[in-house]
Amino acid sequence: MIHALYRALSIAGGPLIDVFLKRRMLRGKEDPARAGERRGLASLDRPDGPLVWLHAASVGESLSLLPLIERLVDGGRLRVLVTTGTVTSARLMAERLPAGAVHQFVPVDRPAWVRRFLDHWRPGLVLWAESDFWPNLLAEIGKRHVPLILVQGRMSARSFAGWSRAPGFIARVLADFTLCLGQTPADVQRLVQLGARDARCLGNLKLAVPPLPYEPAELAALKAQIGDRPVWLASSTHPGEEAVAARVHRTLAERLPGLLTIIVPRHPERGPEVLGEVKALGLQASLRSAGEAPDRAILVADTMGELGLFYRLAPVVFMGKSLTVEGGQNPFEPARLGAAVLFGPRMSNFPDMAPAMLAADAACQVADQDQLAEAVGRLLADPAAARAMGARALAWAEAEAGSLDQVMGALAPFIAAVEAGDARP
Repeated sequence: MIHALYRALSIAGGPLIDVFLKRRMLRGKEDPARAGERRGLASLDRPDGPLVWLHAASVGESLSLLPLIERLVDGGRLRVLVTTGTVTSARLMAERLPAGAVHQFVPVDRPAWVRRFLDHWRPGLVLWAESDFWPNLLAEIGKRHVPLILVQGRMSARSFAGWSRAPGFIARVLADFTLCLGQTPADVQRLVQLGARDARCLGNLKLAVPPLPYEPAELAALKAQIGDRPVWLASSTHPGEEAVAARVHRTLAERLPGLLTIIVPRHPERGPEVLGEVKALGLQASLRSAGEAPDRAILVADTMGELGLFYRLAPVVFMGKSLTVEGGQNPFEPARLGAAVLFGPRMSNFPDMAPAMLAADAACQVADQDQLAEAVGRLLADPAAARAMGARALAWAEAEAGSLDQVMGALAPFIAAVEAGDARP
């Protein structure tokens, strides 16, 4: 009944959805040039041949799918469509997708728009990332008898508790999935309890992602500008954490002369806001997007696609969304590059990864600003200790990076069926 009510409201609520999209556009959360895609109007022609559609909600989810996308297009037979729902992820996919893959914004979950989208793209296989469940879209895929597979399936304890209050609704949603591949055994257990038919844990694709890219010339230039100053990085920060990083800098500056703190806000558009917060605390700061050199106390790196650069530059990295906001950002990425990794206590997005890193002495957890200052200060004052911790992080990351082969093995029969059954649409 809830599913039917949701569908009715999504049909009747067309005018309200239009208002919602216009407001998002005014706030810079929609791309005006591609607004039609949100209504199921494709801005690209469908490529010839068999097509696999992968959907990811935003930046983190889409990045985790990149190794899988590269494998799918590697033979040259398959074409790949990737959809996401945010402007930031669209920009990132434009930079990172391999040849043979294209990006579109996912249509809003309104039946007419969903049908229009599917009529155009006609995928032979759909791979759905994590837990971005859109009932109309999933139901329409099921009606067309297109195999639908959940990859990187995630079901946190909080989400499980919420879905458990509507068991019939979530069971109906999960019934559309042919196979559910969970990130962790706990995710699989919760998915099964909510109604998933065939659920397995084959590993986390976030551990199969290759090291983030960078521009060698840019790294050399930054190293020359910074010289022998001690450097640490607060990565993918959320509101409140930038001020924490700035206060940590102020605490450490006297005993670490020339200290440079780099802050990378999770949402680059917050760069000017973060710059203002830092200056309000009495610290001098530079803004990366304005082309300013890292010659002050703090560098606010509000640019896209440069984390690989900064992870190679800073020997000590604190991962954001773990002190003032719940969830955590992916600590695997700096570990993959041999950084000494720190994170706060709120790492619920990584219920297995964070404890595994701590058990391997590949990361350090801090409870608050004072502990963060102590850990950063200790590691920067003892470069050998920082290098040893970074080496343990790298060894752990390399040992965990085999999940892609297992996922591809589970997908192999579905991929073979697409290749055999869709020679040319």
